[in-house]
Amino acid sequence: MASILHYFLALSLSFSFLFFLSDSVPIPQHHTNPTKPINLLVLPVQNDASTGLHWANLQKRTPLMQVPVLVDLNGNHLWVNCGQHYSSKTYQAPFCHSTQCSRANTHQCLSCPAASRPGCHKNTCGLMSTNPITQQTGLGELGQDVLAIHATQGSTQQLGPLVTVPQFLFSCAPSFLLQKGLPRNIQGVAGLGHAPISLPNQLASHFGLQHQFTTCLSRYPTSKGALIFGDAPNNMQQFHNQDIFHDLAFTPLTVTPQGEYNVRVSSIRINQHSVFPPNKISSTIVGSSGGTMISTSTPHMVLQQSLYQAFTQVFAQQLEKQAQVKSVAPFGLCFNSNKINAYPSVDLVMDKPNGPVWRISGEDLMVQAQPGVTCLGVMNGGMQPRAEVTLGTRQLEEKLMVFDLARSRVGFSTSSLHSHGVKCGDLFNFANA
Repeated sequence: MASILHYFLALSLSFSFLFFLSDSVPIPQHHTNPTKPINLLVLPVQNDASTGLHWANLQKRTPLMQVPVLVDLNGNHLWVNCGQHYSSKTYQAPFCHSTQCSRANTHQCLSCPAASRPGCHKNTCGLMSTNPITQQTGLGELGQDVLAIHATQGSTQQLGPLVTVPQFLFSCAPSFLLQKGLPRNIQGVAGLGHAPISLPNQLASHFGLQHQFTTCLSRYPTSKGALIFGDAPNNMQQFHNQDIFHDLAFTPLTVTPQGEYNVRVSSIRINQHSVFPPNKISSTIVGSSGGTMISTSTPHMVLQQSLYQAFTQVFAQQLEKQAQVKSVAPFGLCFNSNKINAYPSVDLVMDKPNGPVWRISGEDLMVQAQPGVTCLGVMNGGMQPRAEVTLGTRQLEEKLMVFDLARSRVGFSTSSLHSHGVKCGDLFNFANA
């Protein structure tokens, strides 16, 4: 305990020398708390072209400011850098052993010796935050402040007014967590995991929504996707005629002790050729429940080494050997795109041998690494990855993913939204968001 406190004090003192230049800008919209029941909350999400990761402008503080944060499906909570440039009239640091600290599941007391400011107070609670790209962790102060998000009744593509959570709990994390792996200008991470103070759980609790959220991540950096909190399948009437929410298959969802979302993959087929027979994908990795994690902190599918070797071997057998070219890092299997007419599709058989099939098309797997060279966007995760199979953002883009936490299941589009003539960027009018 003493060493952790010493570490935190050292970080706090260093804040005056470290800074992260903020791109936060004031939000001109007025916000309100409408008297009509709120069915859905919508957070616009953007694709970062340089990393393939997704981020959102979260609206926080008093006065409201846009704070760019990475979207982390498995993160435990929202954390932002408060070292400098954090100014708010409504920021508070809950006292140690307070109800807020218990809700955040932290009982560690901290005291910052410097002058009081967001992220530096006496007798507060500490909360460990993680950079999901580097897995680096840092101890910060639990804080609470205003958070605003767009509400909608679900009957129109227009975003409704901003509604607020006056005392949203989050962590003021140390600035060194921002130094590696994240898209440019990102100031924190919005955790969507199934933890007490994650973004979905706090929003559901405050507004009385169903414990459910939907992701629709845009593949195109020029358009916006969305995180939709609440029961989107039953409340987005404007898309009922296109049946985009009826084209969902559901599979059991397991939450690990760390709050991560896992599903079970029974078998993998490439052009109907089995990579492994049913039930050969084991659950031996610590923290895994079926070996498959859904993630927005990695752009590509990641496979445990032996599974990766079998997968790439079967995939390569489906194409002409003459089309293979020297690999382009970080990818291991590449082709002359001028010699390929169509790439194999991959089927993930979910839960059990006759379970629903998650089909991944060639478009969802292949990456243009160089002019004329296309590579299989599947990464070798080594012998002991966090999960045997990790489904990355490339596999989630232009697809509806419904995380139904109340029923412990996840729904996924069995066909692309394109087949319905819809893109994730068409769900809402984001012109003023």
